[in-house]
Amino acid sequence: MSERDSSRPLSVRILEKEYFVACPNEERTELLDSAELLNVRMKEIRDSGKIVGLDRIAVMAALNLAHEVIKLRARDQGSEQETTHRLRNLRERVEAALENGQQLEL
Repeated sequence: MSERDSSRPLSVRILEKEYFVACPNEERTELLDSAELLNVRMKEIRDSGKIVGLDRIAVMAALNLAHEVIKLRARDQGSEQETTHRLRNLRERVEAALENGQQLEL
C-alpha cells in the first residue's frame, strides 16, 4: 500500500465531542473543513435554543446541508443547460454562415 492510498484515523471535534474518522491522507484537509462546517452549523442550531438533543441537532444540520447541496446541483444543472443552449445556437450560426459563405460576427 502506498502512502497516498493509506488512511489513518483523524481526530475531529464537533460540539465539544471528539470523533476519530478513518481518512485517506489526500482527503484530510477536506475532512477537517467539513467537520468545521458541520460544527459551526450544529452550534448555530444548538444556540438558537429551538432544538434540544445532539441527535436532533445533527439531523437538522444534515438536512440543512443536504438542502444546500440540492440547490447548488440544481443551479449548476441550470447553468449547464444554458451553456449547452448557447453553444448549440453558436454552432448553428457558424454552420449557417459557412453554408452561405458569409463572415460571421461574434
